[in-house]
Amino acid sequence: MDLKKFKMAPLYDIDQEWALLTAGNKEKFNTMTVSWGGFGTIWNKPVVTVYVKPIRYTYEFMEESDYFTLSFYDKEYKKDLAILGSKSGRNLDKISLTKLSPEFLDNCVSFLESRLTIICKKIYFQDLDIKNINTDSILQNEVDRFYKEEPAHRMYIGEVINIIDKRL
Repeated sequence: MDLKKFKMAPLYDIDQEWALLTAGNKEKFNTMTVSWGGFGTIWNKPVVTVYVKPIRYTYEFMEESDYFTLSFYDKEYKKDLAILGSKSGRNLDKISLTKLSPEFLDNCVSFLESRLTIICKKIYFQDLDIKNINTDSILQNEVDRFYKEEPAHRMYIGEVINIIDKRL
């Protein structure tokens, strides 16, 4: 892996740009739009951190898969990412509602239209414990908004094992 490419990755503002989190294999996979996550280093490895609620269909694939991808798209695909973030793949082929074409890689799935795909090997996961969230500030509103009626997110840390940057 070219660490120089990884050092460019933090320039992407996930919450503004969105990305697709995809897990599974050629036979069966699911994807969802994410706007939470981060890039960093742990155990001397470049990593991506993503968050998925257990109620999401993608959660099942994240649990079963050793690998996942985080992929980024040009603005022309924003509507497609909105569809993939608002529809469930549990009972619907939501990808058929978009202009995206699955791209099957060695251990994971991305999409041909992505301009940047980060391939990750899952190395850690843990459920967020809402008791540990500092709610002294406006954060209490966010805690209520996200966790009053649904379980907390599960955090996944994936070691970055490859970056496919189609712009280079």
